Amino acid sequence: MKRAFKGMMCLFLAGCLNGAFAAEASLKNMPIGKITTASQQSRMTPRQALQQLKAGNDRFLKGNLKQRDYLAQAKAASYGQYPWAVVLNCMDSRSVPELFFDQGLADLFTLRVAGNVLDDIMTGSMEFATKVVGARLIVVLGHTSCGAMSGACDGVNLGHLDSVLDKISPLVPKTRQETGLTQCSDPKLVNALAKNNALHVAREIQEKSPIIRELIQKGEVGIVAGIHDIRTGEVTFFEEGKLIPR
Repeated sequence: MKRAFKGMMCLFLAGCLNGAFAAEASLKNMPIGKITTASQQSRMTPRQALQQLKAGNDRFLKGNLKQRDYLAQAKAASYGQYPWAVVLNCMDSRSVPELFFDQGLADLFTLRVAGNVLDDIMTGSMEFATKVVGARLIVVLGHTSCGAMSGACDGVNLGHLDSVLDKISPLVPKTRQETGLTQCSDPKLVNALAKNNALHVAREIQEKSPIIRELIQKGEVGIVAGIHDIRTGEVTFFEEGKLIPR
C-alpha cells in the first residue's frame, strides 16, 4: 500500500514539475505585446540604446528573433509612443531597421530617404524625436550596394534625384583617394563611399542643429554612424566611442 502511495505521489509530482516547466516555456514563448514605457525611455542612456540595437542585430543574425504581438503593441502605442532611438536610413527596400535590429512597434523612429542624406526636413524630424519625444540615440545608417552611392559616383543626372546625389558626390574624390579605387562598378568603392557618407551626415547633423548639438554635449543624446550589410544582415558601427555618452 505504501509503495503504491509513493508511486502515485512520484507520478503526481512529476506531472506537476512537467506542467510547471511547460508553463514556464509557454510564458517565454508568448509574443511580446507591451511597448517601451515613458519610464523605461527616460532611464535609458545613449550607450544602453546602442547596446539594445547591437543585441537586436545579434538576435537577427542568429535567427533568434523575439516573438511579438504587433496588434497588441499597436493598441498599447495608441495611447502614446516613447521610442528610444531615431534611425536616418536609406529608402532601399532591403534595409529595414526594425527587422535587422529586431525591434517592435514604437521602439524606433525611422527616417528614410535615398542615400540617407540630410536636409531641413530630416533635421527637424530628428530634433522632434530627441528634444520633444525623448529618443536617446541618433543612428545614421547606410548600407552596402547602395544605388545612391553608385549614382553619385557615376555622375548620374535624373530629375529631382540630382538634389540627393549632389549631397553625396563631393565625397567621391576623397573616397577614391583613401581607397585607391577608381571604378564606380567596384563594390568596395561603393561601400567605402556609403561609410564616408554616413560619417559625414552624422557630423553634418551636429553642425546644422544647435538643438541636437546641445543634447549631445549634455550627454542626453548620442549619435553614431553605421553600415548595414544587405547580404548578411550585419550592422557595423563606426566611431561610436566619440559621441556616445555612457
